[in-house]
Amino acid sequence: MPIPVAEKRAAFRALHAQGCFVLPNPWDIGGARRLEKLGFKALASTSAGLAWSLGRDDNALPRDAVLEHLRGLCAATGLPVNADFEDGFAADPDGVAANVALAVATGVAGLSIEDRDGRGLHSPGHATERIRAARAAIDASGEDVMLVARSEGFLLGQPDLDATIARLVAYADAGADVLYAPGVADAAAIARIVRAVAPKPVNVLLMHPRMRVADLAALGVRRVSTGGALAAAAWRGFDLAARQLVETGTLPPRA
Repeated sequence: MPIPVAEKRAAFRALHAQGCFVLPNPWDIGGARRLEKLGFKALASTSAGLAWSLGRDDNALPRDAVLEHLRGLCAATGLPVNADFEDGFAADPDGVAANVALAVATGVAGLSIEDRDGRGLHSPGHATERIRAARAAIDASGEDVMLVARSEGFLLGQPDLDATIARLVAYADAGADVLYAPGVADAAAIARIVRAVAPKPVNVLLMHPRMRVADLAALGVRRVSTGGALAAAAWRGFDLAARQLVETGTLPPRA
């Protein structure tokens, strides 16, 4: 029998109470079900992985396509799903609030909102108002959906740790449940973020092979996600197999 949405959401919130868990990012139903069978406790969508699977660039899909994808993922697995909801598909707080309400209705257990504005960042004040609006929309829904506030400076070539921390603290004060600065990989910087927003949990993006979940857990990180890394690995495997087919007329052995 399908697991009730409320039960998934309660389980997701409980995961954030202690310890550290891995939140892998599938981009389709098959991947979600494979990860569930491997024993992961929760999943997150990936805007990049979904876009690549449809022949598009990251952040190039329309809101309604993402909402449909989220409905499919949530219905296909018994695990809670955290939505990569990009920038909320709106610049103004009212637009973010309206779109967050639509995302909540897909059955997600959590959703993230980025502070990027195209290729740059929203001003700190405006970005904070967008998080506050997202929080209000979730509260108005009456659903127990966790709000993740993302600060994108490090991914956009603005690696100012003090400014990033100031944003995350403001987002926490505005009602974010989880704080996330993708692109931060230095252990000392991650530890500073954890301390700055405590006791609220921090998500870290697993960016390269030198980063280990156990080490991040020791820094106080509550959850670790993979972003588009699993999708990128799958496409690398696809490219290698296709190149072998072109060059030798053979395929690699099936796993």
